[in-house]
Amino acid sequence: MTAKDCGHHHDHRKTLYRNICAALIALVLLVLFTILLIFLILRPTKPKFILIDATVYAFKVSAPNFLSTTLQVTLSSRNPNDHVGIFYDRVDVYATYRGQQITLPTMLPPTYQGHKDVDVWSPFVYGNEVPVAPYVAAALGEDQVTGRVLVNVKVDGRVRWKVGTWVSGRYHLNVNCPAYIVFGGNRVNSGGGIAVESGVKFQLVQSCHVDV
Repeated sequence: MTAKDCGHHHDHRKTLYRNICAALIALVLLVLFTILLIFLILRPTKPKFILIDATVYAFKVSAPNFLSTTLQVTLSSRNPNDHVGIFYDRVDVYATYRGQQITLPTMLPPTYQGHKDVDVWSPFVYGNEVPVAPYVAAALGEDQVTGRVLVNVKVDGRVRWKVGTWVSGRYHLNVNCPAYIVFGGNRVNSGGGIAVESGVKFQLVQSCHVDV
């Protein structure tokens, strides 16, 4: 076999390999495009959260600027999609007041939510003598006069969408649920601060703002 023949076969193999690689790349791109097209057609809708109730076991301000909080909240989440499931991989629940976090995060168990399914969680969130900014303590003093305080129950986590056997990457879940705690007859003065008697349940049924 001449050197010219060897060069011809070598070029033929290179062309064959290029064609095989191009075909594989085209197949992968077609599969990804199909998945993306199905995903866009189904247009997954973010879950809907409702804060059903909040039971206050402790909400006390002590001098100079410390806040102790223990709440049990009941949250429901509904998957409104007909063809898209939702994986909740890591979800934390905590409470804030005037933009400041006042409890430690409580982690909910990972779960899968099927089409149109509803899940209900009742976690405890608490913070013991959490230092708060002076303006927060002043705002709490104003709330003592009005007789109610707005606490925001936050849900922070990661979710994935499931369409058939395909599962998406992780998306950031951010939920904000306003909860008004009314002091009323349960308000007591304690060392110049404010407190709520233990075990007071507030029925809220409050829709939450959800970002994904």
